Amino acid sequence: MTKINAYLKKYVPLVSFLGEVLGKNTEVTLHDITSIDKSVVAIANGQVSGRNIGAPATNLVLKVLKDGKYNNKDYLTNYKGISSSGKTLKSSTYFIKDDNNEIVGMLCINMNLDRFKEFKDFLDEFINIEENNLKEEEVERFDNSVEEVAVESMEEIIKNIGIPPERMSKEEKVMVVKKLYESGVFLLKGTVTETALKLKTSEATIYRYLNKIKKEGSES
Repeated sequence: MTKINAYLKKYVPLVSFLGEVLGKNTEVTLHDITSIDKSVVAIANGQVSGRNIGAPATNLVLKVLKDGKYNNKDYLTNYKGISSSGKTLKSSTYFIKDDNNEIVGMLCINMNLDRFKEFKDFLDEFINIEENNLKEEEVERFDNSVEEVAVESMEEIIKNIGIPPERMSKEEKVMVVKKLYESGVFLLKGTVTETALKLKTSEATIYRYLNKIKKEGSES
């Protein structure tokens, strides 16, 4: 077992227990958020998302750390997840807190609904019921490396802007960096390098953008 925050050790057997109870189509994951680059410290049925122990924090984990708005919540349920192979998952997260009510870890359950969807599609066709989608409070992406987390986030932001990096103005590139900063992606090591490559600029330029964004944030 990989090195883990002492406070979370008691949850490791629970991961295996829930994995066996819920079955092979449900992944159970324990995140140690004190080590976000390798936050997955225990996992059962990892084939569901395609991850293993040592996988980095997801975009949702980073958002929780960056926003702080989840500190007063105990859990987040029934949101949409996307596996590394593109499968849709039904996901829920329980926030593990220390004695100071600070989030130190997360216990996540991710269900592969493919078989349920196939059966539902059959029933819908048979009795002509309109399909209802899962509630989409958040879309969480499960990646195998820090680079994948950063690139996925950048591609989503660039897609929304609608301008390829080589045609972006300085202001538009600053906008991309700001959105990435707000998403918490820069908490991961190596993100500045990946961002510079994606935006076709230098790491020094990305650091300048970040300093400008942080300064503006402190003045507002």
